[in-house]
Amino acid sequence: MRALDSLLGHPRVPDRLERRLRGVDPWLALLAVLSAILALLIVSPMFWLLWQASTVEVSRALDLMFSSVTARITLNSLILMVSVTALSILIGVPLALLTTRTDLPYPRFWTIVATLPLVIPSYIGAIAFVSMFGSGGEVDSLFGVTLPRVHGLWGAVFIITLYTYPYVFLTTRAALVSMDSSLVDAARTLNHGPFRSFRRITLPIIRPGIAAGALLAALYAVSDFGTPAFMQANVFTSRIYGEFNDFAVDYAALLALQLVAIVAVILVIEAGIGQDDETSGGGESGSTIRLGYWKWPAMGAIATVGIVTLVVPIVIFTTWLFRSEGDRIPALEFQAEVAVNSVYLALLAAAVACAFALPIAYYSARKNSLVSRILERATYIGFAVPGVVIGLALVFLGTQTLPSIYREGVWLLVFGYVVRFLPQAVGTVRSSVLQVEEAEIEAARTLNAGRIETFRRVTLPLIAPGMVAGAVLVFLTTMKELPMTLMLQPIGMDTLVIKVWQAHGALAYRYAAVPALLLVLISGVTMLVLLRQEGSNVS
Repeated sequence: MRALDSLLGHPRVPDRLERRLRGVDPWLALLAVLSAILALLIVSPMFWLLWQASTVEVSRALDLMFSSVTARITLNSLILMVSVTALSILIGVPLALLTTRTDLPYPRFWTIVATLPLVIPSYIGAIAFVSMFGSGGEVDSLFGVTLPRVHGLWGAVFIITLYTYPYVFLTTRAALVSMDSSLVDAARTLNHGPFRSFRRITLPIIRPGIAAGALLAALYAVSDFGTPAFMQANVFTSRIYGEFNDFAVDYAALLALQLVAIVAVILVIEAGIGQDDETSGGGESGSTIRLGYWKWPAMGAIATVGIVTLVVPIVIFTTWLFRSEGDRIPALEFQAEVAVNSVYLALLAAAVACAFALPIAYYSARKNSLVSRILERATYIGFAVPGVVIGLALVFLGTQTLPSIYREGVWLLVFGYVVRFLPQAVGTVRSSVLQVEEAEIEAARTLNAGRIETFRRVTLPLIAPGMVAGAVLVFLTTMKELPMTLMLQPIGMDTLVIKVWQAHGALAYRYAAVPALLLVLISGVTMLVLLRQEGSNVS
């Protein structure tokens, strides 16, 4: 402050600059600088990826990028993305309609059933279905029955759809709940049947909600690593990790850039559709569609989805707990230390993410400017980029610049988690800061409370629920993160997801039972804690 005052009082400072500097809040300026530093840290892995790709000779880069192998990987990834998106719409939209616009019995219960697949990581479902229905699986060995194989590209499409359709379900359901259903009643008075009313009235209103969920499903499908790897589907994520393991880092970097380009196209489409979002306002209740006899098949359909996505994997893992056939593999046996490591890393990531999010979210909420919006949006880059790409970039950083911390400690891995999941904390903290009234802060200032004391005694307690919600979200997603954990895992520090991966690699599925069930249990409990949080926007 003294330096600023001396500068303002200097006779050589122009009047215009003096007036501009006097209008600068030094605390917000400090937050801006700190936010810029943190945002630069978050986007820095992408610079390392670009630098590594730039070291490849142009002729070799062109040969690799336009080879038949790359073309097949690209085609498979696009098929995976488009198929998962279409199937998610076909499942999510009807379920949303059933739970909001019909007289389906117990709609709240069926809403929970349709949402719960989000608790289970898709690769957990993949390993369960591969062991049960894959080549040489339980069905083959026990019953000798030949069923369609849950394997390869279409197996990955099937599994990822089962665990991503809730994105479409939730966004479509939110649009249906908020729309004014009296518009549908008005259409019915004009002799429009249910299907015609849906096509001409409901569908145009909820289309942005459907598109938002569909694009989330598409982004997840093209970014997922575990499911395609377990299904042996030759797509970008699994191939990048394979090339990395084979020390073909130049080809892995080029594939990573191509994957980022596809993700960028998805985000551009999402931004364009988001601008067309419209609200119907009102949310008035209208008449519901009477299902009559069809309510029983409707409940059966939702129950079937719940059984396939939730009951089947849990039953399979529970069955494995009581099996002991085959040779014993001591290296794969579960130890409590593995669960402790997972929780420890997730807690560290949640704490660091909240520490990073606080200045960025506070500055963005308190300063509505282009700079604040750019700094906030910069933190979202990591969330949009697939985890395998961030892991690869941090491998380049660790091996070429910071070899002393590459796989020698937890901090490079924790930094990767923060880069990936920071937006979850930024979003919830920013929402909480926006809810703090300026009048409350000014009231504390009139009582001679300083800025730090005002923040500690007034602002911090008010935004604490948002910080807790953000921390819980980061904790939940960190526990399930597979590719970055594989690529940056500290030597000798196994986690739950590492044990699941090792058990699948050895085809010793019974050793995946305990870590898989613990992941599901921790995810479920964490989701319950998240839903019980009050005073924060966790959307």
